[in-house]
Amino acid sequence: MAGEFVVLGLGSNRKNDGLDCVGLLGEAVRELSPSFSRFCCSSIYRTKPMYVEAQDDFFNMAMCGVLRERWEPLRFLGEIHRIEALLGRNRAAEIRNGPRSLDIDIEYFGGMKISEPDLTVPHPRVHERAFVLVPACEALSAFGGQDALIEEYSTFLGRIGACGVEKFMDSRDFQNLRARV
Repeated sequence: MAGEFVVLGLGSNRKNDGLDCVGLLGEAVRELSPSFSRFCCSSIYRTKPMYVEAQDDFFNMAMCGVLRERWEPLRFLGEIHRIEALLGRNRAAEIRNGPRSLDIDIEYFGGMKISEPDLTVPHPRVHERAFVLVPACEALSAFGGQDALIEEYSTFLGRIGACGVEKFMDSRDFQNLRARV
């Protein structure tokens, strides 16, 4: 039985274990992909940091698709945290909104509204984050069939603009890079 449609925002601004930020994003997609029956990835965008500005630029992308099975949202979040830790994230040692090897946020989970201590969906700051909205709109358009969500995200983006979000690597080039690894 197919699972929920989800949108994930992925970001990295710190190398880890010989992998640069793009490599870490590729590894994250590789680790996440078995959880999906079908998915699309956006291009990678280079963005200025928000909230804590004294850090390196981020490399951001979005991944959207249908989960292969029915996941409880908190269980899926646990899988995301496992992947983040595998790729070098240490939540206990980092500064909130500071540098990190990998950050994966659940932006949307099957239209659910979730308010738990460890998980809020839709993501509470998606409306102010061009670094999420630009790649998410791209991935959603490529996936197809998500017109209402594209319209919602496009409305948010129209309010804040896409300043500081620069395409770094096209989605086809990213897919080819992942295929070679």
